[in-house]
Amino acid sequence: METTGVRLTVFFEEPFWVGVFERRDGSGLSVSRVVFGAEPKDAEVWDFVLHGYYGLHFSPSVDAPVRERAVNPKRMQRQARRQTQSAGVGTKSQQALQWERRKEHRGHGIIVLETQKHPQKFRFLRMLFCWVMVAGRQLP
Repeated sequence: METTGVRLTVFFEEPFWVGVFERRDGSGLSVSRVVFGAEPKDAEVWDFVLHGYYGLHFSPSVDAPVRERAVNPKRMQRQARRQTQSAGVGTKSQQALQWERRKEHRGHGIIVLETQKHPQKFRFLRMLFCWVMVAGRQLP
């Protein structure tokens, strides 16, 4: 995925305040340096971004790898929980046993309706059930 963005970093470099614009686009990373002089206020920086940005002269583009942002651990935990809830927990054999128990409990007609709604989800279970029926074996 190609990203385009601009970042402004303002810092103090003896004796002046300096702003560095980093522009990242499809061709790479290019940089421009601006000397503000005295410490700029937020309004002055914003005014420069709005009115002075297009007058900047950026360096030639350099290939720079795009770093992936670190994901917050709590967000990662929520995503993992959502994935396990949607896919179900356990191995395929445990899921087959659960399916068999539901079939015995509710009756065959309900499971058939569920398999028609979500055919890919129950594909493995139908194949296992057919194999068990052909082999003449019963699940424990």
